[in-house]
Amino acid sequence: MANPKATGVLPVWQETFPVRFGAVDRSDRLRLSAVFQFFQEAAISHAENLCVGREDMANAGHTWILSRMSVQVDRRPDYRETVTVRSWPRGGEKLFALRDYDIRAGDTVCVRARSGWIVLDLKTRRPLRPQVAMNAMPLNEGLDALAGVPPSLPNSLDDSAGQNGWQKTGERRAAYTDLDYNGHVNNVRYVQWIEDAVDMTLLEKAGRVHLELNYLSEILGGDSVEIWSAPLDAKDAAADVAAGAGTVALGAFSFDGKNKESGKSVFRAELTLWE
Repeated sequence: MANPKATGVLPVWQETFPVRFGAVDRSDRLRLSAVFQFFQEAAISHAENLCVGREDMANAGHTWILSRMSVQVDRRPDYRETVTVRSWPRGGEKLFALRDYDIRAGDTVCVRARSGWIVLDLKTRRPLRPQVAMNAMPLNEGLDALAGVPPSLPNSLDDSAGQNGWQKTGERRAAYTDLDYNGHVNNVRYVQWIEDAVDMTLLEKAGRVHLELNYLSEILGGDSVEIWSAPLDAKDAAADVAAGAGTVALGAFSFDGKNKESGKSVFRAELTLWE
C-alpha cells in the first residue's frame, strides 16, 4: 500500500496477494521463505499505520529488531491462489512486543504465526522496554494466532536439542542481495538459508510445516556464517500438537548458524515437516 497512514488507525492490518511464480517451489506451492516475505510486508505496513514505522521510530531514536518467529503452516497455498495476509500487535511479554499473523485462502486459515520484537535504542544499541513504542497500539486481547501451540524456543538452544549428529551443512557469506535497508541480513534470508540446508525433496513433499526461529545476532555484509544441523525426533518437536492426527512426519531438524570468525551463534531454529 502506497500510504498505510491514509486508512486511519486499524487494529488488524489486512492485505491481499496473489501467489506468484517466484514464490513457489517445484510442487507449485508457496515456499516457507515466501510466507516470511508476506509477513514482513504486512508488519511494516501496519507499523507505519500505527505511527511506529521506520521513520517514526528513527525520529524517536529507536528501531524495531525481530527476535523470534514461530510459524505453523497447515496448508501451503497454490500458485495463482489469492490469499489474505493479516497482522496485528498483541501486547508485550517482558522485553518483547508481540505481533501475530495469519494467511487465509477464502475463509480458511492456512498459516498462523507469532513473533517477538525488541525495541532498540539507536545510540546505545541496548534494548528498551517495549512500552516506549506500544502505549498507543491496540492490544487485540484474545486474538491469539497460535493458541494451543507451545511457546517459541528459548534464546539459547544447547546441543541436546538436536541430540547428536551435528553436521556442517553449508556456509554463506552475506552479500549485497542478503542485506536490507538496515545494513544487515534480512530476516527472510535466514529462512532461505535454512531451506537450502534441507533435502529439497522433503520440502517439496511437505504439506504442513512448523518453524521456530530465534534471531540471536545481526549478520553484516561480508560476514561468513556456517550452517550446522542435526536430526530432531519429530515426536519431540515443538509443533507436534499442531500437526493433527494421522499426519505423516517427513522429518525434524535443529539448526545453528554460527559466525565463522567469532564462533558465536547468530540464529537457532527447529524445523518440522509433515506430508
